[in-house]
Amino acid sequence: MTDRSTLHASFTVERTYPVPPAKVFAAWSDADQKAAWFHGPPEFGQRDKSFDFRVGGSETVSTVPPEGPEHRFHARYYDIVPNERIVYAYNMEHGDVRASLSVATIELEAVDGGTRLTITEQGTFLDGVYDADDREQGTIGLLGQLGEHLAGGA
Repeated sequence: MTDRSTLHASFTVERTYPVPPAKVFAAWSDADQKAAWFHGPPEFGQRDKSFDFRVGGSETVSTVPPEGPEHRFHARYYDIVPNERIVYAYNMEHGDVRASLSVATIELEAVDGGTRLTITEQGTFLDGVYDADDREQGTIGLLGQLGEHLAGGA
């Protein structure tokens, strides 16, 4: 029997990118652009992907690391204000185990020389699969990949 646990936590990460909010928003809202930066390490194989960026729409990304098991990201979009805000809820699964459920809010603000992106995540982390620190580090990595994409390097 699996030891059951529930951990509630939140975190906020800010980044400033040297492009206007419309370009940052496009990197989140355009399927091809998002696929260019929203992914795991290169050694992870990809299985399934769907992308329906609209209020009520959903997104799924399924990857398989060399050591397994499959990692699945399922999101539903609840609020979208072009060039300003995206709010979505998502769950992560590892194999047949639900690892977490979260609400993420992305805010975009024009600042001198670019855009300040603030992402706040409120999560419920289940059964010790991982915790908020793990998720925050993953988010930091993804935002780094977003920065490379916006700079033309991805």
